[in-house]
Amino acid sequence: MGEVSETHAGWTFLTSHARVLATIAEDRRIRIRDIAARCRLTERAVQKIISDLEEDGYLTHTREGRTNAYRIQPGTILRHPAEAGMAVEALLSALARHDDQRDGQPQRSRTVRPRERDSESAR
Repeated sequence: MGEVSETHAGWTFLTSHARVLATIAEDRRIRIRDIAARCRLTERAVQKIISDLEEDGYLTHTREGRTNAYRIQPGTILRHPAEAGMAVEALLSALARHDDQRDGQPQRSRTVRPRERDSESAR
């Protein structure tokens, strides 16, 4: 999701849950502290959001040494009836395309890379 602009007042289009998930999609080993800084949330809020996302099946994590490695479940359907049938992968792909266009980078997928998918299915 790139660098965060300075202060912002008022409402935003994306929820904190969407921002946290998109940040994890960029770096599956990111620390909660870094997610909080990027999303402009407290660490406690990020922990609660990650718990919500795990509870509803959007995200899992495994311990790797002293850090967590997150895995997004790309086929999980978004919760709101207005997005009925839309998977989280489509949302994250749209956000990644936007970031790539804004940053002038070639488009790439940030949800599940082939090698991650292969290593996950081998478990």
